[in-house]
Amino acid sequence: MVSITDLLIVLFTTFGFGLIPFTGPSTLFIASNSALILGVHDPITLIAIGFLVALGSALAKSVHYMVTFFVSKSLSEKKQQRLNEHAKKINRWAGLLLFVVATTPIPDDPVVIPLGLTKYSPYKFFTAFFAGKLIITVIGAFLGSWTGKQLSEWFTPEATIVTSIILTVVATLALLKLDLNELAEKIMRRIKH
Repeated sequence: MVSITDLLIVLFTTFGFGLIPFTGPSTLFIASNSALILGVHDPITLIAIGFLVALGSALAKSVHYMVTFFVSKSLSEKKQQRLNEHAKKINRWAGLLLFVVATTPIPDDPVVIPLGLTKYSPYKFFTAFFAGKLIITVIGAFLGSWTGKQLSEWFTPEATIVTSIILTVVATLALLKLDLNELAEKIMRRIKH
């Protein structure tokens, strides 16, 4: 049985990792590892883990967002005017873009920071980001539970935890090393040809 303390640790760990700009681990991996390490298999607790990981991540990214939101006030008037012009173009699709980025394991700071600078609505920001993260983290929690069931036949619980940590580190490093913009450009070029 998972305790309230275990769930609070999941929330605060996610929040802490989320505060690390650009290099924090994916919330998909945090949710799956939380379910795996805690040995959770019941759907209600898996959804709770996904919810808490999404909440911790959304709160942490809100800190990034609010810092850039208030930093934009200290910019020169000329730069603020330019940002306001960009905001008119960006804000129409910002919620959808933020939702899509939040549902993927790709880094979201390249979207979060510009939205803060353009003073996108804090309420809309949190709602879109949290909704996107909720989808990916609930999926992650269920994947972690399923993986735990599969691995428990072959590994001890300790070996499963070590394997989970190693896979998380490898996946995080791979995401950091991959230039996702370059990869997207290559895919688009191949589609056009």
